[in-house]
Amino acid sequence: MNNLTMKNIILFDPEEARADLLPLTFTRPVALIRHGITTIAEKWQRAIPGTYSYATQDYLAMKYSMIEAPDGDNLFIAGNLHPDRELVEAILSLECGEALTIEGKIIARRGNGAPDVLKEYPGSPLIINKVWDIFMLNDEALKRDFTALTEGRRSKPLSDSCRLIGDPSMLFIEEGATVEGAIINVTKGPVYVGRDAEIMEGACLRGPIALCEHAVVNMGGKIYGATTLGPYCKVGGELNNVVMTGYSNKAHDGFLGNAVIGEWCNLGAGCTASNLKNTYAPVRVWSFAESSFVKTDLQFCGLIMGDHSKAGINTMFNTATVVGVGVNFYGAGFPRTFIPSFTEGSTLGMKPVIMDRFFDTASRMMARRHKELTPIDKEIFININEQFLGVRN
Repeated sequence: MNNLTMKNIILFDPEEARADLLPLTFTRPVALIRHGITTIAEKWQRAIPGTYSYATQDYLAMKYSMIEAPDGDNLFIAGNLHPDRELVEAILSLECGEALTIEGKIIARRGNGAPDVLKEYPGSPLIINKVWDIFMLNDEALKRDFTALTEGRRSKPLSDSCRLIGDPSMLFIEEGATVEGAIINVTKGPVYVGRDAEIMEGACLRGPIALCEHAVVNMGGKIYGATTLGPYCKVGGELNNVVMTGYSNKAHDGFLGNAVIGEWCNLGAGCTASNLKNTYAPVRVWSFAESSFVKTDLQFCGLIMGDHSKAGINTMFNTATVVGVGVNFYGAGFPRTFIPSFTEGSTLGMKPVIMDRFFDTASRMMARRHKELTPIDKEIFININEQFLGVRN
């Protein structure tokens, strides 16, 4: 079938969703958000083999470029959309000039230019539209990924020093991972331990949980689902329904719940973030799209933090605090529930970050994981910084 030979796939940022997924999407295309175990892009790469690129913001395109097919036969797919069998079949059946929609919004189209034919998709695929969807829908995303990644494969045996509660088939340990002296409960969902990850002695995990490659749970850590620890994340203390994108640390005691943490973040010892108001009332969350706080139906919402942000020891965050990119907060007391990107300080006052100093810090942190802060990365951060010149305190 000719449609099945389509290989040039472009994952595009739906404009409204991209704005509502900030601050995560300041530094990446929507499809590179980690949800479940893998990024959304990696899910599509498993579902439809081909060449992948991104249609994203101009300032991000210098790093995440769009590659179009010479004959114009491109397949565009919304980057906030999870694949499933029915959806993949519907997308692969598109002819040039056709598009799939949900409630009138295009989720996929074939060919260049505006589509001639719109087809309303009757299914209900998994979609993240708001930044809090990342943790609220992580249970379903994680279970789907666990099935896809482990089907037909054999787990590394669990050490006799551990205690497993539940069906052994709901635990999968990749080669190179180390799990000793832990209690793992899989009765509520699977636990996936990625290659070279480590769960130390005394840790207690209740699924669904995923540790990606080289992630670490320190001694005595208490992790509740649905939680994802991205590559090289290191955690301790207590976590409940947290998605950490990658290369970030919350290595010591303190609580973090119903939260989304970007890459290259560090939460110091004793850092704690509330996820529930004392009044049990629905929370308001800062909207970058509206430049104001918006009402939600959420009762539980913790810390939302963009890439390369830091919190000092014993810092405290109120319920539903949103922290931008490149923030450095420290000292006693609660900050405001929105901290703009590239600011630093305490409750006594915040000031703009000196960009050269930010680059030095980022370079040193990334070098510890053998990663480089490139000139293109710096240009992206400078662009984000310029976007915030008018909204800082």
